[in-house]
Amino acid sequence: MTPEEILFRTFGHSQFRPGQSEVIASLLEGRSALAIFPTGGGKSLCYQLPALLLDGLTLVISPLIALMKDQVDALRTRGVAAARIDSTLSVEELAEVRSQIGQGTLKLLYVAPERLANEKFIEALRGVNIAMVAVDEAHCISEWGHNFRPDYLRLARLFRKWKIRRILALTATATPEVAREIAREFRIAAKDRVVTSFHRPNLYLAITPTPASERVVRLIERLAAPGRLPAIVYVTLQETAETVAAHLQRAGLRARAYHAGLADDVRSEVQQAFLTNTLPVIVATIAFGMGVDKANVRAVFHFNLPKTLENYQQEIGRAGRDGAPAHCEVLACGDDLRVLENFILGDTPTRPALLHLSDHFLRQGAEFSISRYDLARSSDVKQVVLETALTYLEKERILEPCGAFYTRFEIGFARDQAHVLNGHSAARRKTLQKLFDCGTPKGRKLTIELDAAQAALGWSSAKVLAQLAELEMAGEIIVLPRKIRHRYRLLVDPASRSPSVVADWLLPLFQERETADLARLTSVVALAETSQCLTTRLLRHFGERIAACGHCANCREPHAKRKLPRTRPRPISTGQIAVIRSVIEEKNSALRSSRALAKFLCGLPSPATQRDRLQRHEAFGLLGDYPFRDVLVQTGSMLIE
Repeated sequence: MTPEEILFRTFGHSQFRPGQSEVIASLLEGRSALAIFPTGGGKSLCYQLPALLLDGLTLVISPLIALMKDQVDALRTRGVAAARIDSTLSVEELAEVRSQIGQGTLKLLYVAPERLANEKFIEALRGVNIAMVAVDEAHCISEWGHNFRPDYLRLARLFRKWKIRRILALTATATPEVAREIAREFRIAAKDRVVTSFHRPNLYLAITPTPASERVVRLIERLAAPGRLPAIVYVTLQETAETVAAHLQRAGLRARAYHAGLADDVRSEVQQAFLTNTLPVIVATIAFGMGVDKANVRAVFHFNLPKTLENYQQEIGRAGRDGAPAHCEVLACGDDLRVLENFILGDTPTRPALLHLSDHFLRQGAEFSISRYDLARSSDVKQVVLETALTYLEKERILEPCGAFYTRFEIGFARDQAHVLNGHSAARRKTLQKLFDCGTPKGRKLTIELDAAQAALGWSSAKVLAQLAELEMAGEIIVLPRKIRHRYRLLVDPASRSPSVVADWLLPLFQERETADLARLTSVVALAETSQCLTTRLLRHFGERIAACGHCANCREPHAKRKLPRTRPRPISTGQIAVIRSVIEEKNSALRSSRALAKFLCGLPSPATQRDRLQRHEAFGLLGDYPFRDVLVQTGSMLIE
């Protein structure tokens, strides 16, 4: 069949959207391609359609579980053999997907980028004909981009090692610099880079300077206007999502909060209610929207300033996907800058933290393994910071990744244990009974800790895993791995590269990232305060030049350049200082340094505060409205009193 026939018969469309046919043609001719389409521009079809024409499996790399689930469900309803592997799958579901991979019946398989470091997954792909790899959210590969994910930077090297012929990189938020970086990493020729216009003429853009005290009232007025529902309201903090949703409910609007702090089933319920039009307003952090396909969103409001212009472009792109007019407005207040700046400043690791990490890596021996989760907690740096540091060390050829393995296994039995044991010889039954006795039972399942099993049995890890693999191959058990560790090889003599030297080399890299993130925030303020056409200014950031759009708020009602309203910070009160002193007197191990204490007081979560559940402490976020640098000075002086 031709692409046009599949487009109609399988996907129900009579014609391609701009750019789709060019991307598909490059892939079908055996070349890699880059597709930079606006949100809602039809990126998914660019790999879903050719996957049905190519001989073999199309591997889709996506960081978004919600997107993977939605797309797999939609493809299956169209009769396409698609599956996903992610942390939400049950033991039985995972076994079914593995069986489909082995039988070669799948056309599309969706996985997260970190899955490609999993030894068991790599083994499952051995011998599989991978016809194409699609990398969604490809801008995450850029270490200087707005949403860098270290696991993405490893993809290009891995695909070259696998000799993948076709790679499709997709993004909706690449600046020209980021686009060049993506093309360079994936070796995509200039003729195969397809960029469509970011201009959405059906979107009315407005940025309204609004004092913090007036935002709720103004938002209620805007939502009550005709033709504004369904609507998405974006906020920065989880607490703000709950508060704003409550205000809207009291005003008679059906609204719910959506954020990462909610239980999975609650988030799913809220999202489904919004998608099925039973919930007209969703108040969300950026945890909502990625990969969610709802065509009739009539308004997107930013109750708080967006973090970056890339975020803003992506978030307003969720409005008016049906082509009908939609309203996009930012209720812009300069007070938001304190919170956004605090998040940026709080994420930058200190030299002592980097020294701790460097010492850990360089003192392990020639080969070692780490739990990124445990090391992030012990170092009190976010896991993404730890992973970024590891990525820098890999690029510098100080460390070499050697794959990942699991140290905990949840065992599901096809039959009860007695029946499984009875099918083996007496000697084999004795061996298996020893293995099962090392586990912790829970119903018909068993949890085995690899280290504990090795110690109790005197076996090597290879023998433990071999016993489990043999049973799994026979269909008697299903093994669900948990608790991942990553292997590394040290490529330099530790004596030639001291932890202090490595820490001093890493620190400016993170400081440069901090500077870049603060500059992106400055760009948001510049857009909010401009008197020029909003569409023109926004598109210029993405390398697109157009004349004044004529339909944004600035074009319709010209005005002079303006400043965002800001509330002057109050001095830290004697009462607040008393609370800080009481926190210091508690001598919590997670709050020993001035920086850790400042992050706690500003309401910035860290691995250590999460470990000790300090986010429930009454003083957590006490100084959330104050600049992080000011709070850091205050805590520094109080700790040395």
